[in-house]
Amino acid sequence: MGRCCFYTAGTLSLLLLVTSVTLLVARVFQKAVDQSIEKKIVLRNGTEAFDSWEKPPLPVYTQFYFFNVTNPEEILRGETPRVEEVGPYTYRELRNKANVQFGDNGTTISAVSNKAYVFERDQSVGDPKIDLIRTLNIPVLTVIEWSQVHFLREIIEAMLKAYQQKLFVTHTVDELLWGYKDEILSLIHVFRPDISPYFGLFYEKNGTNDGDYVFLTGEDNYLNFTKIVEWNGKTSLDWWITDKCNMINGTDGDSFHPLITKDEVLYVFPSDFCRSVYITFSDYESVQGLPAFRYKVPAEILANTSDNAGFCIPEGNCLGSGVLNVSICKNGAPIIMSFPHFYQADERFVSAIEGMHPNKEDHETFVDINPLTGIILKAAKRFQINIYVKKLDDFVETGDIRTMVFPVMYLNESVLIDKETASRLKSVINTTLIITNIPYIIMALGVFFGLVFTWLACKGQGSMDEGTADERAPLIRT
Repeated sequence: MGRCCFYTAGTLSLLLLVTSVTLLVARVFQKAVDQSIEKKIVLRNGTEAFDSWEKPPLPVYTQFYFFNVTNPEEILRGETPRVEEVGPYTYRELRNKANVQFGDNGTTISAVSNKAYVFERDQSVGDPKIDLIRTLNIPVLTVIEWSQVHFLREIIEAMLKAYQQKLFVTHTVDELLWGYKDEILSLIHVFRPDISPYFGLFYEKNGTNDGDYVFLTGEDNYLNFTKIVEWNGKTSLDWWITDKCNMINGTDGDSFHPLITKDEVLYVFPSDFCRSVYITFSDYESVQGLPAFRYKVPAEILANTSDNAGFCIPEGNCLGSGVLNVSICKNGAPIIMSFPHFYQADERFVSAIEGMHPNKEDHETFVDINPLTGIILKAAKRFQINIYVKKLDDFVETGDIRTMVFPVMYLNESVLIDKETASRLKSVINTTLIITNIPYIIMALGVFFGLVFTWLACKGQGSMDEGTADERAPLIRT
């Protein structure tokens, strides 16, 4: 019986160890899990991935912060602007995909991304319909910009002189965000009906969409999951100087493909930024007990480098690191994009405005992604809207203002997975972990039977030694 157990333990140990090593080398269970995930995370009717893409279950909040100007008269005399941050004014975003249509072969899908904003009073500092903000008169500055190249130059100059517009105006938060009827724009609208008489930083952005998209479903390759192939009927942009800068790369930022590795560079096309950007691995994170890769927008995205020279409009007119001139895609308005408080920008932009306090914790854009599923667990998209201003002798409205990039407002668009969704996802991840760890379980059993085999071998040797000693002892002891 002992000899039988001895050989059985040894044989089992050897077989289990060989099997476990073979399974690990061949990645049998890992491949099975990967293939299962690749088939499930695809935009196809009836899949959970499609339902979540069409109607995102996680709440998204946008916080708006404004820079209230406290010394307008001094600024017009050429002194340093002083601003105070006011906010947040928080809105819940209601998102869904509409006009969804699959392509003939199921590898593409077209849709529009609807977005509506609902004010959240308990998460805000005040009432946007009452609270007043003093800021730049953006319509006037836009009209002045038009006059530099527009055939309506003489009419615009006459209007500005007749109506004596000021460079700084005061409006409610609600008006600045969603729109108000502007006097100068209303006059220009008479001559140019295509120019709206209304102005707002997010005018016609509430309850609307940002255009028609065509996405890849991931049916042919999981790496193509929700990747954009067309936007507004175009496969590339036409605003920038080089073909590379005009490329539409990656997803819309709402989703990513599964099975992400930390060595990957992920691409996103945020239409409000007018260009594609990339994000890189930064650190390992844990969100609601779920493993995540933190990806962030690197400083190189807005760096003053040769790679970004194609974004300098007009050609060769680069403002510096940390800012992007997007006037070409904003109807000629002198809008400059940056990160909040000029985070990661040249110091001269920060020091030009009293009240800028850039820091990583509050102003960095990042996304925490579960690498197995590609699901976003936590994210914060943060950017700032600025206006390029300078003194123009032909326009008394500009006074003796310094040439600068003037901050108007910034936003923080954030999402965090809720506990219920996290619990369901954790169950899926734990199941896959058990499956992928089967080879290690087999290996552990092999080691166990190896220890049993060793113990039986040692015990057997001890019994033999005792027997030999008894045989050598004399039959008659004296």
